[in-house]
Amino acid sequence: QVQLVESGGGLVQPGGSLRLSCAASGNIFSTSTMGWYRQAPGKQRELAAAITSGGTTNYADSVKGRFTISRDNAKNTVYLQMNSLKPEDTAVYYCKLRSYGGSLEVWGQGTLVTVSS
Repeated sequence: QVQLVESGGGLVQPGGSLRLSCAASGNIFSTSTMGWYRQAPGKQRELAAAITSGGTTNYADSVKGRFTISRDNAKNTVYLQMNSLKPEDTAVYYCKLRSYGGSLEVWGQGTLVTVSS
C-alpha cells in the first residue's frame, strides 16, 4: 500500500522561500506521476505543479518562474521549491501520486504554508 508523507511547510515572510518534500512508500514511485496541489481557505484545490516519471513538468500560471518541482527516484521523494513567495500562496499543500495507467491515486495529508509578514 502506498502512503505519502509531506513535510517542509511553515510560516515565511513575503519574498521568502520554502522547500516541501513528499516521501512515498511502496515500489511504484518511479513509474508514477507526482503532483503538488494546494487549497487556500474558501477555495477549491488546484494543481500547482506536476512531474511525470520521465521528468516532464508543468506548472500553474500563478507559480511559473517561482516554483520548481523535482523528484529523486532513489529516495522515493518529490520536492517543491518555492521562491519569491506571496501572501496568495498561503494554502495547504498536498502531494498526489498517480500510478502509471491511472489505476491508483493517493493523496498525502497536506502541509500548511503561510506567507505573512
